[in-house]
Amino acid sequence: MAVLSEEQTMLRDMAREWTSNESPVIAWRKVRDADSPTGFDPAAYREMAQMGWAGIVIPESYGGSDFGWLSLGLVVEELGKTLTASPLAASAAAASAIVLGGSDAQKEQWLPRIASGELVATLAVDEGPRHDPADLKTSMSGGKLSGTKAFVAEGDAAGLFVVAAADGLYLVDGEAAGASRSRRKLTDFRSHAEVRFDGVDADKLSGGGDALLDQVLDRARVLAAAEMLGMAGQGFETTLAYLKQRVQFGQVLATFQALQHRMANLFSDIELMRSAVENGLSAIDRGGDTRQAALLAKTKANEVGHLMSREMIQLHGGIGMTDEYDAGFYLKRMRVLEAMWGNTAYLRNRFATLNGY
Repeated sequence: MAVLSEEQTMLRDMAREWTSNESPVIAWRKVRDADSPTGFDPAAYREMAQMGWAGIVIPESYGGSDFGWLSLGLVVEELGKTLTASPLAASAAAASAIVLGGSDAQKEQWLPRIASGELVATLAVDEGPRHDPADLKTSMSGGKLSGTKAFVAEGDAAGLFVVAAADGLYLVDGEAAGASRSRRKLTDFRSHAEVRFDGVDADKLSGGGDALLDQVLDRARVLAAAEMLGMAGQGFETTLAYLKQRVQFGQVLATFQALQHRMANLFSDIELMRSAVENGLSAIDRGGDTRQAALLAKTKANEVGHLMSREMIQLHGGIGMTDEYDAGFYLKRMRVLEAMWGNTAYLRNRFATLNGY
């Protein structure tokens, strides 16, 4: 477990208190039932921005606090525990592209608005059903950008897209002529829009070198892993509480040794997951090559998140399959995050490639 500063501990505790009191799972149910294309509560996101969360990884000179990625990960983890829907992670990943590769003018134009919560930004990378940044057909021709991006997270509400093209990353205003979006409904009921760019004006991010997209994806992967960590931890606590009170065959389920062993194994797995995720976040804060740490964080999150969400359903028995209970929400969101920014097979293959295999 990472050693937190006093300020980081206060931030985590504030996020934990806010999510517990202001954004419990019942709040997500209301968002789900409202069936809004944005997939989140704008009022709740405004509160997050007022608390400074939208600017945690944005430099102070552009309206943020520059508090670091581990600090942001602590907040995202707490949001994951209660399934709080927000564009916080998507906007942070998009903002990182501008911080790493943007000009002074680009930073001045966009970062203060992201930090204040006024603007939702997001990454538009993948063009097919699976994550594959090596296969991009979006391109610039005659000074105009054209291409289609599938399943863009927070794409319905985004006012800024950071678009991955064959020759680099571009900034596209969400209201630009030629940019259009259509709603996609996935099992987690969040925003995953298909976004089309048909000859739009785009502003290239010229800094960061050839590895800019890799650096941005590292950050997106670790933030997804942080959310999965929160869900896995809460899934464990909820399941353990259920086993301690559910009586079957005249005994409390928690007294059965086989179930005790399963829960002990899950606890160990989640602690390993925490180590991998916090190492990934800390690696970004340290700087340098973050690729392996990010891949390990997301891979471990995929493996443990998949197992914990499945066990949550099974150990709850029949009630775990019902919409009235929360277990299904965790399972559905976890499966979407598993596929986002690389499924386990993709991540393992990329890790092997980086190590010369």
